[in-house]
Amino acid sequence: MRYIIYGAGAVGGVIGARLHQHGHDVVLIARGAHLDAIRARGLTLETPLGSETLRIAAATHPSELRFGADDVVLLTMKTQHTAGALADLRAAAGSDLPVVCAQNGVENERMAARLFAHVYAMLVILPATYLVPGVVQAHAAPISGLLDTGRYPFGSDDLIARVAADLDAARLSSHAVPDAMRWKYAKLLSNLGNAVQAACGLDAAAGALHARAREEAIACYRAAGLAWASDAEMEQRRKSMSPLGAIAGRSRVGGSSWQSLARGAGSIESDYLNGEIALLGRLHGVATPVNAALQRIGERMAREGLAAGSLSAADIEREIAGET
Repeated sequence: MRYIIYGAGAVGGVIGARLHQHGHDVVLIARGAHLDAIRARGLTLETPLGSETLRIAAATHPSELRFGADDVVLLTMKTQHTAGALADLRAAAGSDLPVVCAQNGVENERMAARLFAHVYAMLVILPATYLVPGVVQAHAAPISGLLDTGRYPFGSDDLIARVAADLDAARLSSHAVPDAMRWKYAKLLSNLGNAVQAACGLDAAAGALHARAREEAIACYRAAGLAWASDAEMEQRRKSMSPLGAIAGRSRVGGSSWQSLARGAGSIESDYLNGEIALLGRLHGVATPVNAALQRIGERMAREGLAAGSLSAADIEREIAGET
């Protein structure tokens, strides 16, 4: 089986590196300075236990690859880039290619299922960082993350069981599960705080904002009849990961949305995280002023190039008041 990691930033880079370290055929699809660095020097994986530079094949676009029957694609880009990536992938490989959505949020699978016959959902709990071209960091070691996966919208099969086994052997705890979307809806509750952290940094007052965003989401889930894994289930499952540690004496600074702003990426995932809750609220008559405000703030910060952590909890409260 060949693993094609489409969007080899923080999460994709770590997954690709771990699979490569354990003898699997891996191709990374990346872009810009990151791709240039990987091609020139290799991909460096840093963990609390040390670092290793790996020579992994890398491409800039699916059209550069010759696809075969043993290929599996792991989508690891941000959701705002998924639609274009899927269109390019179908044009290059056809619609029978297995596609695994190793991404935050719950919209990627639906987009993929419109174009591909074999779509899988993957819960991603993998504390990783990508700020420097050619370098990714996994902040937990030796078990760097949790990647439970299954068919979309539900079920399992032999292929995804093999994928899970390969990942599990590569120091990424992974089980094949029949209800992967239930776990992804639970993960979305924690991702609602991404925009808060990106805006406010480590502002102590921001925790209450995340709690309010989470309360809105649960009200929406109930109104929509959606199922999600409980906090107790998530806590128990997280125990399979190693604890976070420092890398070169430094702890992880911020999550994926914070990193997008720090890199000046020009876009952020808030439309598909907080925006998912705003959408559910509009569909089911539930007020979501906190999530709607966080969605707007995340988009504006990315568009205007504002620095991560440059707002305060009070700034967000004023935005919420304008929505109410």
